[in-house]
Amino acid sequence: MLDTGLDRASRAGGVLRDRVVTSLFAASALRYHPPPLASCGACDVAGREKRRRIGFSGSFVGMSLRPVDAPVTALTTLREHTLPDGREILLLGTAHVSKQSVADVARAVEELAPDQIAVELCEARYRNLTDREAWRRLDIFKVLREGKAPLLLSSLVMTSFQRRIAKELGVVPGAEMLEAIERAKEKDLSLELIDRDIQVTLRRTWGRLGWWGKLKLMSQLVGSLFVGQEIDEEMVEKLKQEEELAGLLEAMAAALPQVKSTLIDERDRYMAQRLRQTTGRRVLAVIGAGHLAGIARHLDEESDLAPLEQVPPRSWVPRLIAWAIPVAIVALLVVGFLRGGVEESITSIVLWVLVNGVCAALGALAAFGHPLTVAAAFVAAPITSLNPLIAAGWVAGLVQAWIHRPTVSDLEDLPEDITTLKGFWGNSVSRILLVVVLANLGSMLGTFIAGGWIAARTL
Repeated sequence: MLDTGLDRASRAGGVLRDRVVTSLFAASALRYHPPPLASCGACDVAGREKRRRIGFSGSFVGMSLRPVDAPVTALTTLREHTLPDGREILLLGTAHVSKQSVADVARAVEELAPDQIAVELCEARYRNLTDREAWRRLDIFKVLREGKAPLLLSSLVMTSFQRRIAKELGVVPGAEMLEAIERAKEKDLSLELIDRDIQVTLRRTWGRLGWWGKLKLMSQLVGSLFVGQEIDEEMVEKLKQEEELAGLLEAMAAALPQVKSTLIDERDRYMAQRLRQTTGRRVLAVIGAGHLAGIARHLDEESDLAPLEQVPPRSWVPRLIAWAIPVAIVALLVVGFLRGGVEESITSIVLWVLVNGVCAALGALAAFGHPLTVAAAFVAAPITSLNPLIAAGWVAGLVQAWIHRPTVSDLEDLPEDITTLKGFWGNSVSRILLVVVLANLGSMLGTFIAGGWIAARTL
């Protein structure tokens, strides 16, 4: 049977549909650009209240983004919409790792002659997309002290999927957004950042997921590291088509409806309202193709942005569990002492130290931590498991960072290294983050194993 382009595109759709949460979460839906600085500190909340209009002064991207080999095709993902006041909104759907999308943006600006350009970015993502030196300013010790290592590691895992595709296709991730930004600068057009703040989106998504949903999402993210299917330009362009996107979104809704609600549906409403608030008479909006239908559907509706920018309060249940576990362990030790005397208590304490310490040490070892890091995880786990205010992974991560302090070269190479498993485990920065996460997971596992063992012996 002939291997047609349609066959290959169909297989690509199957591959991405099997990992629909990962692909949409990491690339198409969020159009995520890893924000090492925004991820490690509070975002400017006041900035969300002002208009996201960017002026240009000076240069920001020293690279050519216009692919010379992109074929000239019709703008098939363009939708024109006229608002009740007569203003025109031109929605251009793009793919984040598509040369054709870069060419489409350049062509749309020239042929449609907009007087304002809007892009699917928030302020934090705009800064990180246009500031290629951001990685060099990453303070890994600050990340560890603030407990943000899991968040940054998740960011790296999410973006590694799209970076691998971009590398295969020979395109810069986010190139179509950069093209829109550069074109706005060249033509002296105002630029609107219409997307919701990335921190709000991620926190609303995470807050709505239950324990099972969070586990499914994390498994999808980890699984994305092992995706081996090659995807070519023809497949990417096929996935921009409405019927393919509809299938992906339906699969996403079936797998994790809360994720689709916050990542797609809410942002469709948000960006539609932001477009309604623009001042141009003819506005070109460069957005992900996955948002095209949703934004068009909401353009005639007035939406209140305030509820969409609220971050749900943290649940008290995890904090209760975090304190209940050490209280239960101490209670078991006391009961063991009362029933079996000192010898029983010593046996239970030894079990607690060995099981918890070994599990945390194995986690640090799995991250290829330094021997001193592994030892630190072993020593810290039995203690920190009884104190919810500190974690074994934090201690192990600080030791790893102290022994192998990341260099400027490590920070510069990080975006490239995360595209392979070898690079992910080899780069000093990502290895520190892996030490933190895996040592913490090991300590958690050890806590439940040791706690159950002690309970079985005591009760």
